[in-house]
Amino acid sequence: MSLAEKITDAELEIMKILWREREPVDYTSIRIELQELKGWEKTTISTLLKRLADKGVINIEKRKVMYYAPNITEAEYVQSQEQAMIDKLYGGSAKSLVASLFQKGKLTETDIDELREYFNIGGEGT
Repeated sequence: MSLAEKITDAELEIMKILWREREPVDYTSIRIELQELKGWEKTTISTLLKRLADKGVINIEKRKVMYYAPNITEAEYVQSQEQAMIDKLYGGSAKSLVASLFQKGKLTETDIDELREYFNIGGEGT
């Protein structure tokens, strides 16, 4: 099971807080933010934190109160999520994803120009 499949949308809200802070975050700070933003109850937040810890995605440190820190970076999660989508929808082919976006008109001329420049295929080579 990939990281993308492990973390639910609700759990991702907690991960976003932990990634943003870049240092261990105490339970009260997490609770206050999620109660204000999402209206979640203490029990919901505690359950989500426990699930993330059980999955090995976060670390819990007991000081005077509980502190939580991510065991994975946001970049690792995003990469896993991207790969899971490409695997699921395009048989593991990133080329098929880009082709689909192009065929459906989802890429603007600017997007295409930027991709050419990024891949250096505009005839200018290095």
